[in-house]
Amino acid sequence: MFNNKGLALFSSIFLAALLVAQNSSGNAPDALQGNLWQHISANTSIAVHNNRRVDAERQWYLQNPDYLRRVSARAEPYLFYVVEELERRQLPLELALLPIMESAYDPFAYSHGRAAGLWQIIPGTAGDLGLDQDWWYDARRDVRASTHAALDYLEKINANFDGDWLKTLAAYNAGQRRVKEAVASAQKAGRGTDFWALKLPLETRNYVPRFLALTDLVSRIDHYGINLTPVLNQPYFAVVDTQGQLDLSQAAQLAGMDINEIYRLNPGFSRWATKPAGPHELLLPLEYEPGFTAALGQLDPAHRVQWNRHQVVSGDSLIRIAKRYNTGVDVIRQVNGLRGNSIRAGDTLLIPTALANPEQYTLSAGQRLASRQKTGSGVREVYRVQSGDSFWSIAQAHGVSVRKLAEWNGKARRDPIFPGEELVIWRAASITDTATLNTPMRSPMVRKLGYRVRSGDSLARIAGKFNITVEDIVGWNQQLQTKKYIHPGDRLTLFVDVTGG
Repeated sequence: MFNNKGLALFSSIFLAALLVAQNSSGNAPDALQGNLWQHISANTSIAVHNNRRVDAERQWYLQNPDYLRRVSARAEPYLFYVVEELERRQLPLELALLPIMESAYDPFAYSHGRAAGLWQIIPGTAGDLGLDQDWWYDARRDVRASTHAALDYLEKINANFDGDWLKTLAAYNAGQRRVKEAVASAQKAGRGTDFWALKLPLETRNYVPRFLALTDLVSRIDHYGINLTPVLNQPYFAVVDTQGQLDLSQAAQLAGMDINEIYRLNPGFSRWATKPAGPHELLLPLEYEPGFTAALGQLDPAHRVQWNRHQVVSGDSLIRIAKRYNTGVDVIRQVNGLRGNSIRAGDTLLIPTALANPEQYTLSAGQRLASRQKTGSGVREVYRVQSGDSFWSIAQAHGVSVRKLAEWNGKARRDPIFPGEELVIWRAASITDTATLNTPMRSPMVRKLGYRVRSGDSLARIAGKFNITVEDIVGWNQQLQTKKYIHPGDRLTLFVDVTGG
């Protein structure tokens, strides 16, 4: 085991060895070689204010050295591209540290405020910046698209604040309007209007000092002895034109890569394939690009994605068909030239589907959600959203917090929910779980349903419909233990075996 100094020494030796190897292969040393963190360190330009707030943030990083080591390692595939873009625009290189604060350089990061990607861009801002978001693709997670958009946004804010980077960073966090209002308020009160004098939300008052602390640490790596995982100052990935939609498991096979690595470089793709209408580009590690390009050129176009022919039967709907084939309604409409939801029995629909088992696409949106929904403690329940439901009403009915309910289901509190959607709820186990509910909650095929009583319903009719007993319904719904009658509009909790057994 290395201590911090030993690991730092090892990292330096490792980089030196790489440089020797590059020189011996005929590549002359230039500005693109070396440690990218050192390159940033030598080229910072935003002045660091040393005060109590900056010092507090700096101390946190110094007391948590493993955090910086992990984050700097996670940044490896993306950092060169970010720095290259900053240099092209002649922006401060330390802005490459912003994704450390925003997402810990995790392109799949999603916040309670509905912000996504390395730069944590919210939906409204994404729309203003021209970043597409749909079932197939979220440009907020696309490494190149989000970086371009975030830097465009930072340049615009900076121009609006006359080149003041501290106010620019504050506005990136809190919004331009909030900072402008704080400046106007300070002017009216006769106070100073620099960042330190502004009355801003607590999160923003900490955000800017945190950035300055991080900048100070990186600009004086040797002084503080911090341990950043070395990142070579050279391109990590190549951009490959796939010339059409391509299944990501097929892409991984053609490149000879793990599919998770495909997703980590192409996190904008939410499903099992690239978006039908584009972008038709993939990022691949440089060393894999030649083999992939050659293999793609020999691929039969029919094997890019798998197609199914579905004959519509009575009772079918686009929603039901989309769920069956693990695809989206909009995809079925687009492929088949449909304008609305109307389909007729006997019609034939073409539907693109995954080549591999859905579970193999472990970093797709669906599999990431499934993994998150399995993470919790206590009793796991599955609730089917009813018309009129909200996060608040569901959380209240189940005695859990809205924040936790959203978190368990990979959502933000303000995200919409839709009838028929299944939400996972984790709650503390109780005597009721082992007595009244007994086996249902132990069976993975039993699902908790919220049922809204309809006109003509009775407890016996509901029990017969779901193959349960009236006693079950009464036991699961405490309000019925004192009054065994129901009215249209009442809500009941049911535990139903979805296998129909």
